Amino acid sequence: MLKYCQGPDCHTYDTTDRKRGPKGNKRNQTRSISTYSYGNGSFCTLTCQNDWWAEHGPRAVDHFGRLHNPIILTEENAWRQVWNPNRYDDSYTRDESQPDYIERNTITHAERPLTREQG
Repeated sequence: MLKYCQGPDCHTYDTTDRKRGPKGNKRNQTRSISTYSYGNGSFCTLTCQNDWWAEHGPRAVDHFGRLHNPIILTEENAWRQVWNPNRYDDSYTRDESQPDYIERNTITHAERPLTREQG
C-alpha cells in the first residue's frame, strides 16, 4: 500500500517530483513516502513534519494528555535497562556468565540484574 506524506502543505512545494499530469497540464501532488521518511514514515521531509505539527500539534497534545505538573525523577523511578558493560572483556571476548542487559539507576549509578520478567 502506497503511503502519502501527511504534511498539509506538501502539495504546495514546487519540486519536480511533485509534478504530475500531461505536458501543458501539470499540477503539484502530495509526495508518496519513499526511502527517506520522517515522523515514523508519515512525512517526506522535516518541513512537512513541522507543517503538520504547527497545524495539529497542540490539539494532539491536548488529546493524548497535556502535563499540568512536572514529572520528577527520584531514586525509585530512575532505574533504566542498559547494555551490560561487563558482558565483554577488554579483548571483546563474550562472558557467557554475564547477562546482556542490567538495570542502572541514573541518579545513584547503582546496578542490579534484570528480573526474569524484564529480561
